[in-house]
Formats: sequence, structure tokens, C-alpha cells
Amino acid sequence: MTGAEQLAVAARTLLAGFDQPELASFLDDWPAPDAARRADEPRSLPVLRWLDRLPPLAVADTRALVEGVVGAAAALAWGQTYAAGDLGERFLERYGWSELIGLRGPIASDRLACGVLLLGPKIEYPPHSHAAEEIYLPLAGTAEWLRDGEGWRQRRPGELIHHPSGIAHAMRTGEQPLLALYLWRGGDLAQKSKLLGGGSIDHA
Repeated sequence: MTGAEQLAVAARTLLAGFDQPELASFLDDWPAPDAARRADEPRSLPVLRWLDRLPPLAVADTRALVEGVVGAAAALAWGQTYAAGDLGERFLERYGWSELIGLRGPIASDRLACGVLLLGPKIEYPPHSHAAEEIYLPLAGTAEWLRDGEGWRQRRPGELIHHPSGIAHAMRTGEQPLLALYLWRGGDLAQKSKLLGGGSIDHA
């Protein structure tokens, strides 16, 4: 089993422990064990320099998955959606994601996308919205999250965050980096999100 496959199994096990109804549809769409696999070439990013800071920032329930991501990171394909002209070089140095399941990940699915988002300290992931329903689970690092109509709210590791279709949301880090698991379902998983004020970004 590859590192990405092991992480996907660990993510599924962690999510199954939550008694929250909004998760049910995501878990129903989880790919079967015999789902098609794709070869994926490892790709690194500058944001990975914060990996070593993550395990102490996890909680008991998320620590195993965080350690798994840290251990497998060098073998994963890390990606970015933006160019320097979009959000600046500093953002790109502190931002990246790796998809485990989906249209791009090593485990193929056209119903569900699942991966990890890594943000360095002291940046804002700008407000955006998308048609897909989304769940985030912070794994390590306490950050502030914005959800339309609620304002900024501090969220700790292990606190599930649900974004219904079309809702505006964002996150910003303070002194700590952030590692979060993300899930997307519904509609076209390749559809781009809309930044508030114009522009577009891929999911994660």
C-alpha cells in the first residue's frame, strides 16, 4: 500500500469516528478499496518546511494522521493553484495541497475529492465559494476560519467544519502553521471556486 493509500485509510477511519450527520454523504461516496489507482510523481513545495512543527500542534485524535502526513510528505504530489501574480510570492511560499482521492489524486473518484491542505504561519487563504459541498477537519494548528454570516472564529484541531454549497469561507493562520483534511462532493470536482471580488481557484 502506498503512502497516499495509507493516509486515505487513516482519514476514513478518523472521519468514521465523528457522529455528525453532514458527514454521512461524504462517507457514502468514499471510493471502494478496489477503485482505480494512478501513478503520481512526488512534487515538493516551499510550504513543506513547516512539516516538523505540525505533530506537537495536533490533538490526540488527529496525531496519528498528522504523523502519517509528515512521514509520507516527500512521496506525495503537492500542488498549488495560484501564480505569483494572483496572491503574491509570500502566499505561494506558505501554501500547498496534496490530493489523495479524486480526479487528480492517486485514488480515482469522480464523486469525492479528499486531500490535505497545508498553510504556513501568518497568511490568509482568501474568501471564496464553490458549488461543491465541503468539509474541513483541522488536523494540526489552531487558526481562524470565516464562514458567511458568522465572522471569524478560532477553530482547533479535531473540530469539523462544514461548508454547504455556495457559502463564502476563508481561513487565516497566526503563529502556527495549519494542516487540514478537506473533502469535496457534489457536482463537477474540477469546477473552480470563485474568489470574492473576482477570479477563481481550484478546490482545497
